[in-house]
Amino acid sequence: MNIETLASRRSAILNTMEMGSIAVVLSGNLVPRTADQFHEFAIWRNFFYLTNIDRYNMALVLVKSDVGSRAYLFIDEVTELEEKWEGFRMKKPEASALTGIKEADIFSMKDLTKTLGGWIVNENIEHAYFDLERITYNHPDSEQVLFSKELVSKYPYLKINNLFRTLANLRQIKSTEEVAHMRRAIAHTRTGIEAMMKASKPGMFEYEIEAYYDFEAKRAGVHEKGFGTIAASGFNATVLHYRDNNTQTKDGDLILFDLGCAWNHYSADITRTFPVNGKFTTRQKEVYEAVLDVEKTVIESIKSGVKMSELNKIARDMLTVKCRELGLIGDNDEDVLKYYYHSIGHPLGLDVHDVGGREFVLEAGMIITIEPGLYIAEESIGIRIEDDILVTEDGYENLSADIIKEVADIEGFMK
Repeated sequence: MNIETLASRRSAILNTMEMGSIAVVLSGNLVPRTADQFHEFAIWRNFFYLTNIDRYNMALVLVKSDVGSRAYLFIDEVTELEEKWEGFRMKKPEASALTGIKEADIFSMKDLTKTLGGWIVNENIEHAYFDLERITYNHPDSEQVLFSKELVSKYPYLKINNLFRTLANLRQIKSTEEVAHMRRAIAHTRTGIEAMMKASKPGMFEYEIEAYYDFEAKRAGVHEKGFGTIAASGFNATVLHYRDNNTQTKDGDLILFDLGCAWNHYSADITRTFPVNGKFTTRQKEVYEAVLDVEKTVIESIKSGVKMSELNKIARDMLTVKCRELGLIGDNDEDVLKYYYHSIGHPLGLDVHDVGGREFVLEAGMIITIEPGLYIAEESIGIRIEDDILVTEDGYENLSADIIKEVADIEGFMK
């Protein structure tokens, strides 16, 4: 991301802050896995959004007071011996080049609390802003939440404010650069899907087919997946978040892949369902065409000003009719919930289930997924088709339109 964009994002945050306030956004830290190993590090997305830095143990601090509005960066600094063991750390010149923050305004992370204390006391700071995102009531406290509690314990008069909603509002509208990253993530996902379709044959385990996607992603320089791949054949595809990926496929099975490469942390989210042997049965084709028809109709309904709830209603109403035509339900419309039990899509970006929630009005620059499905457990048929859609000023652009999904195209390609 260019430094002008980063500066404008930080300025937008400062403009919403009270006079006499600080905002602290942490990058996150390593989480122990075993006695001498750590889990793979995942950058705190809002820190990355404001700095373009993908490193642990760092902090961005914004200050707004009578002295002025400004941004500071605190970076992890270690000894030469530590670098010999764990690799080089980012130095001030590199951090400045990535963020646009002057080297004079970049300090050691070891001095964070002491420096914050000086600003709070000397500049009459009364408000502190933190990224206090919480997914559920019982979700463990994030590092951001824990640090906010620590700061208030030292300065009880501070009024804590939640920065998350402001950041979420900014992140919903994607810049040209962000869209470009997502296009690239989608392009690499397509290559992986095509490799799996070429290699697929009955008797392979789900993970064997998945391995072709993994190989193509690695070969293309993809260092991160947006989420764990779902590779679900037969009955497994009727379980939405099936993750074992260890069942041996059979002749006549469909296999559902829900997956997505990430590029510069921006994620694709694609689902494709295809026959392991390359040929749909009559019944599979019938159900598949029903789901595909719904997906196309919902996508055609996308434009700025439409509520996400409206797209959900279109999908559910259509799938209800389709289920009746397929002989799955009778006159009770509520019975569709036996075969379709999720919403039509979600925002997509730095997180696969990106900021924005479920109920919102579409605006130009948003990227959402559209993913209708039917899951017929008694027939071991699970079908979902998902594309990534950019909302434009006059409608939409299907960013994943090049990933084949028509029955004839799938069968022709696999043949």
